[in-house]
Amino acid sequence: MDINSLYSQWLENATADEDLINELKNIEGNEEEIFDRFYRCLEFGTAGLRGVIGAGTNRMNYYTVCQATQGLADFLNKHFDNPSIAIGYDSRIKSDYFSIEAAKVLAANGVKVYLYRELEPTPCLSFAIRYFKTSSGIILTASHNPAKYNGYKCYNQNGYQMTDEEAGETYEFIKKVDYFTGIKSMDFDKAVEMGLIEYMGDEVIDAFLDEVVKQCINPDAVKNAGLKVIYTPLNGTGNKPVRKILDRIGVKDVYIVPEQELPDGNFPTCPFPNPEIEQAFEIALKMAEDIKPDLLLATDPDCDRVGIAVQDGNGGYKLMSGNEVGAMMLNYLLSQKKEKGTLSENSIAVKSFVSTDLAEAIANKYNCRFKNLLTGFKYIGELITQLEAQGRADDFVMGFEESYGYLAGTHARDKDAVVASMLICEMAAYYKAQGKSLAQVMDEIYDEFGYYCNIVNSYTFEGASGMKKMAGIMESLRDNAPLEFAGMKVTVADDYKTSVSTDIVTGETKVIELPKSNVLAYTLTNGNKIIVRPSGTEPKIKAYITAVGSTREDSREIAQRLMAEADSLMK
Repeated sequence: MDINSLYSQWLENATADEDLINELKNIEGNEEEIFDRFYRCLEFGTAGLRGVIGAGTNRMNYYTVCQATQGLADFLNKHFDNPSIAIGYDSRIKSDYFSIEAAKVLAANGVKVYLYRELEPTPCLSFAIRYFKTSSGIILTASHNPAKYNGYKCYNQNGYQMTDEEAGETYEFIKKVDYFTGIKSMDFDKAVEMGLIEYMGDEVIDAFLDEVVKQCINPDAVKNAGLKVIYTPLNGTGNKPVRKILDRIGVKDVYIVPEQELPDGNFPTCPFPNPEIEQAFEIALKMAEDIKPDLLLATDPDCDRVGIAVQDGNGGYKLMSGNEVGAMMLNYLLSQKKEKGTLSENSIAVKSFVSTDLAEAIANKYNCRFKNLLTGFKYIGELITQLEAQGRADDFVMGFEESYGYLAGTHARDKDAVVASMLICEMAAYYKAQGKSLAQVMDEIYDEFGYYCNIVNSYTFEGASGMKKMAGIMESLRDNAPLEFAGMKVTVADDYKTSVSTDIVTGETKVIELPKSNVLAYTLTNGNKIIVRPSGTEPKIKAYITAVGSTREDSREIAQRLMAEADSLMK
């Protein structure tokens, strides 16, 4: 069906949501706007769906959400005799509405639904899947994207996001569902009355927090440190659970950014609700001028990522990167577990392969086994599940990604900003008792292990032309493999799509024993690296730079030269 025919079909039939009707009428005759909404269908992958909220096959709306849910129901009914599912949602526009409509579709297909009564963090959804032993899980969220986005993340029975195989099969079911005639649904109240939809009680969140608090290593240090914290949930889901967990461990002096305290999917004071960027801390930093806290915390809207700002020693505050927090948290956990005699002989830590190699150096010091996995926390969740099946759950120390995602403990199978916020505050309190800020602790780690400068840059390519441009850049890099960057020779080239690692010096190749992924990685002289990958959830290509130097200035200078090279590749 051509684009104009699709538009006409939607104009006639998309009556479930008045917002869609109005939008479709308003773009009548505007070929560019119609094309952008209908030139493709949102694809369902391991990260589920993600897109701009609005009318059309390339938008997040009632029909695309319900089509995906019908396909998921068909998948579950094929593989489970009595399928069930947990559903959560965040503060984004229409997240609560989409969660209700998804529940109605699943109930109509005989799938038992456990639904959170109010918005909750993504890790709470992962926890609920295992708590109720459901067949699957859904959370309506677009993580840290701007307000115009929403998304639909889908999980398997282990509590981590669907594998490639599961997502692929589900997508085949989805594609068979007609938007207007193929979706089953039923009355919500009737489904509740029949027991097909059940609201989760407060005991589920309490059980989640009980598991989180078990990861606290030095509770006495926290209670006696007098730690002062400014926290912003960025108008998302973290407000209640993060404040509850900090109160449980004894962090009582917590100041909340009032403009960003309550749920609001418009994110009025922070258009980019992403703790990776300084703008997310703008109001908190202003508050800090009077409050003078030890630490500033910011969690993203679905509370699976957390960023921090710490005292810089000059009366101001500096943002710490996800790589720095991950390395510092690992160093803290390993050192404290070893000191207390609780570090397993077969301990294991893990990170995404684009995250800092400093973490591996730290793990080696404590004889902790280390693994690098593909980007995507589902791979870390999969590893935890394997350890649990082997009776080795206690061997897992932590996992992290440079994009501010961390997990300690095995209560969830996704990154968890609740446990990460708790451990960050615990670290800050522990070192405060020694007269150190977290910035000083990080400097000590660099002094011991060397200066690692990690930079990530994102290059945005919007619309249909952008998707084509992204594909062209990756194809060009494969066809014309670089032999050097910024004067540094490539020693090893890894293509994760073909699963081939090539030693440029000897010409030898070996198989990369990880799932295939559209990623190119180049190892340079002296341990420097550049990795290029398209985002799985956004119209972006990301370049990850690792620069290792003898001094901080040296590593930064190398990183800037490498990033300039990356910039030139994206034009």
